[in-house]
Amino acid sequence: MLKSIEHDFLKKYLSKFDQNPFLVNLKDGESFIIGEGEPKFEILLNEPIPKSDLLCSTSLALGEAYMRGDLQIKGDLYKTLNYFLGQMTKFCVDNKLLKNLIHPSTSAKIQKKEVQSHYDIGNDFYSLWLDETMSYSCGYFKTEEDSLYQAQMNKIHLTLSKLNLQENMTLLDIGCGWGFLLIEAAKKYKVHGLGITLSEEQAKKFEERIKEEHLEDYLEVKLMDYRELHKLGREFDRVVSIGMLEHVGRKNYNLFIKNVNSVLKPGGVLLLHYISGRIENDGDPWIKKYIFPGGVIPSLREIINICSDFDYYTVDVESLRRHYNKTLLCWNENFQKNKEKLKGKFSDSFIRMWQLYLCGCAAGFNNGVVDLHQLVFTKGVNNGLPMTRDYLYQS
Repeated sequence: MLKSIEHDFLKKYLSKFDQNPFLVNLKDGESFIIGEGEPKFEILLNEPIPKSDLLCSTSLALGEAYMRGDLQIKGDLYKTLNYFLGQMTKFCVDNKLLKNLIHPSTSAKIQKKEVQSHYDIGNDFYSLWLDETMSYSCGYFKTEEDSLYQAQMNKIHLTLSKLNLQENMTLLDIGCGWGFLLIEAAKKYKVHGLGITLSEEQAKKFEERIKEEHLEDYLEVKLMDYRELHKLGREFDRVVSIGMLEHVGRKNYNLFIKNVNSVLKPGGVLLLHYISGRIENDGDPWIKKYIFPGGVIPSLREIINICSDFDYYTVDVESLRRHYNKTLLCWNENFQKNKEKLKGKFSDSFIRMWQLYLCGCAAGFNNGVVDLHQLVFTKGVNNGLPMTRDYLYQS
């Protein structure tokens, strides 16, 4: 009787996700189809998912079941998620029960731990599935045939072109990662750059790269929180931040721009590259628990509004959403190729978690659940930037 009640609830719960029909196979041999028509994908439930978990958070309940192996996907994980995740607006989220997860502290101490929990997994881990540049952000595919490496080089040089760099300019990279953008900026434009990060692993690798490239006279890296920028006592001609704004938190966006403003020269250029949402929301519980603790995706309009409050002028907006879908699929392909190397170092649960993250995010971008924008602002009206975008694609 209890099993029958569980099955009835599960069928009713899943029935709202009927946009694309799918087959559910239960461990006892029972199966049923959600939606109408030929199933697009199949799932196997080896263990029941508690009703309370599903009602608390759809993404946490299903994500954790997948990590445990209680929920298995027949066939391609990305294709399955691509069919399913377009319906995320129907997901359950109990904001009261998940309050501490969804709204964690935005203190510097807590956010440093959150950042390090993700980026300090190890350079060896990231090098297995990122490209040679160690760029952990959206690439730019000029053609379908571009390799991941070519796409990252395209993105880096497109970004540098948008900054309109000139020799001997100063460039600050907030959340510099492993430093390749600054290395390219120094080599091509002879600019003097500072990269800041909270990740000790990234800073260590960046310092090694600076020495390898003999760029000590041009580049430096500091372990620094953006909140400390106003104490730096330096100004920069250009400021760039790629994939870092997602870690700031909605309460601190104003503080972030305030600190940028404290170090950007009048007439300077600011470029922000970040995962964006169509509307303001608090983020996905599974992603926040397992991948990016404390992460929040800013909307396009709120960042433009905040920058406008500081008298910054929006001069360029570009969506790279489809490029991030392709970037994530390239990362996932590399991850799959190197899965055997990971098995001795990481648990099966961790590996399944990372696969779910890469494929889920790829599906999210493909479905428009999330977007990726590059925004260019100027501090002041007359800034010397070319009048058209033609110059961006000449380098």
